[in-house]
Amino acid sequence: MNDLKRLVRSNIWDLIPYSSAREEYNGSGDVFLDANENPFGTLNRYPDPVQKELKQQLASRKNVNVNQIFIGNGSDEIIDLVFRIFCNPGSDKALTFSPTYGMYNVSATMNDVELMEVPLTENFQIDSNNLSFFEDPKLKLVFICSPNNPTGNLINPDEISLILNKFNGIVVLDEAYIDFSNSESWSQQLNRFPNLIVLQTFSKAHGLASARVGVAYADIELIALLNKVKPPYNVSALNQQAALQSLNRRNEYETNIELILNQRNILSIELEKLNCVKRVYPSDANFLLVEFVDSKEVYEQLLASKIVVRNRDMVVSGCLRITVGTVDENKQLLKVLTNWKN
Repeated sequence: MNDLKRLVRSNIWDLIPYSSAREEYNGSGDVFLDANENPFGTLNRYPDPVQKELKQQLASRKNVNVNQIFIGNGSDEIIDLVFRIFCNPGSDKALTFSPTYGMYNVSATMNDVELMEVPLTENFQIDSNNLSFFEDPKLKLVFICSPNNPTGNLINPDEISLILNKFNGIVVLDEAYIDFSNSESWSQQLNRFPNLIVLQTFSKAHGLASARVGVAYADIELIALLNKVKPPYNVSALNQQAALQSLNRRNEYETNIELILNQRNILSIELEKLNCVKRVYPSDANFLLVEFVDSKEVYEQLLASKIVVRNRDMVVSGCLRITVGTVDENKQLLKVLTNWKN
């Protein structure tokens, strides 16, 4: 990217990154006296700071270069690092399309960066006729969540392409739910778009939410910047191993995806039949956005039955976001909703 230096904060561009003991020595050894570790125990050694084995597995499966992969402590760490790399506090701006994932706003606020929020259309799509904000010279980042959270839909790829071509800054495309859609990942377009960062996660489709393993795919220069500013040992050995084991359980992964998609379809059909439901929005994710006759009352009734869903009324009026659960969990949900006000 010819303009990369212009986009990066000057102190980050000039930063000499911390070099950990394990990064300085890449060979094999029997006696390790370099990192001030306790010599006793089974978890006494620092983890691989560059997650070499995990990146090799992902590179093979995702058809990208190892140097185009960054592993984070969840996608949230990567979002925060992107703000710190590109946005000068109190000066630069970022943009997203609302309603969307709330951590973009939280990270922007923590980094003292103004987040411009452009409303999606009634169909939760980007309005290509409303892109004049890209002319703002202080705008450094654009965040797009696809499939979007909390609406569940994929964003039109033509609109994403238009932004990638039009915007002279960094576009972060959050694909946390891509495994539940029939769409190809934008990680396959990295060579076309050097300003693109694609986020994915092991939290959703791989069922590793407690492990906190996020992934960024991007141009080699962008990945180098992320590596430059990350903490030296940002992903534990236990979490790296959990991600590797998940990748090696391909049959289990595919079976679970099939079950979730089947249950998503059944849940959507059954919810549409209920008197308390006004609308079930189409979903390309592992959840449904549902508009209710009285979302507050339904939410309270579900809580009284010890069923927890996400109240999204503040961002999409009258709506609750419902994760697709197991067959039994979904049946419990439908039973309570069927008896609403009975």
